[in-house]
Amino acid sequence: MPIRRKATEVGIFDALEIALLGRVFDRLRLDDQSADARDAIASRIIANYMAGVVDEDELASLSKQPLGR
Repeated sequence: MPIRRKATEVGIFDALEIALLGRVFDRLRLDDQSADARDAIASRIIANYMAGVVDEDELASLSKQPLGR
């Protein structure tokens, strides 16, 4: 699963945080998405979480949108 791989690469999340990130990823991913699209979702989830969004519903809602630049 891309979210677990990405979260593990960062190396700063504990098991509970990885579980939260995984639940949000499972809510947002689609079965017919490309690997690149899934990686983008995983990156948005992690970025939003690291920016301080820790509520699961808010994290899912914000991570549906592209990251602001």
